[in-house]
Amino acid sequence: MPQTDLYQVLGVRREATADEIRKAYKKLSKKFHPDSNPNDKSAADKFKEVQEAYAVLSDPTKKEQYDRFGFAGGPGGRGQPFQWPPRGGETGHGEVDLGDLFGGGVDLESILGGFGGGGRARSTRTRTRARAGDDVLLEVEVPFTVAAEGGQHGVQFRRGSNVERVNVRIPAGVDTGSTVRLAGQGEPGIGGGPAGDLLLKIKVSPHPWFRRDGNDLLLDVPITPWEAVLGAKVDVPTLSEGRVTLTIPPGTSSGMKLRLRGKGVPDAKTQQRGDQFVIIKIVAPQKPDDRVKQLYEQLAQADTQTPRSGMWS
Repeated sequence: MPQTDLYQVLGVRREATADEIRKAYKKLSKKFHPDSNPNDKSAADKFKEVQEAYAVLSDPTKKEQYDRFGFAGGPGGRGQPFQWPPRGGETGHGEVDLGDLFGGGVDLESILGGFGGGGRARSTRTRTRARAGDDVLLEVEVPFTVAAEGGQHGVQFRRGSNVERVNVRIPAGVDTGSTVRLAGQGEPGIGGGPAGDLLLKIKVSPHPWFRRDGNDLLLDVPITPWEAVLGAKVDVPTLSEGRVTLTIPPGTSSGMKLRLRGKGVPDAKTQQRGDQFVIIKIVAPQKPDDRVKQLYEQLAQADTQTPRSGMWS
């Protein structure tokens, strides 16, 4: 290796900690790894420099020797240059196990061409280690009813250079912010390791009628003033059972909540359903004809009290 400053090779200060040196080494090893730079001789040379620099600076004894004598001298006195790799290829504490970084056995002789002069490869111990593939996080928008009741939903995502589409079973009761894990659908493993998982972060599309409050459903239902006064039976939708008939009691006020038990959303863990609440909205006639106006005038004369009577006295 040319007599380049080893700290400059890794891009760290001479006062860098062991952890800072290791982080710099891992970053540069991945950047210049031959698998990421095929047929790039300059990257391969840089990769070799990074390995050699880390092999020295990660070993406390060799680092101390290098800090004191550099390449010019050694602990045995003048004329004894700093030697790395040591004769015999024994790396000691500074040995670099690329399996820890890249998840499998690495043939250093083919990648680095050996540490010694003249292109001679020295023997290096390698170790094969299986590593699981990375998880893939994907944000998906799911229809309101599918999120509440569960069901199949198509998901499209990129894995490597391929675009894949899979049908995913969405469990009942998920809501915005929930995460659905698909085991083994992430990035492939390294060195024979298992594939990672596909993590779907759920965003629920709005519904034209319903809103969610936890496991409860909220539904606004407009009624006429006379239905509010006299009472009525009205048909209202539910999410899972179609339409049901709801009884509006006489004297119902706007904003009143009427409960439909067990017609909400299943709990994601227990699958016990919440309730549906019907919120009453009294709607006055927008364009009453003369007859309707006359009836309301008669009602106003007959009813001398208002809901505000005595309210601010």
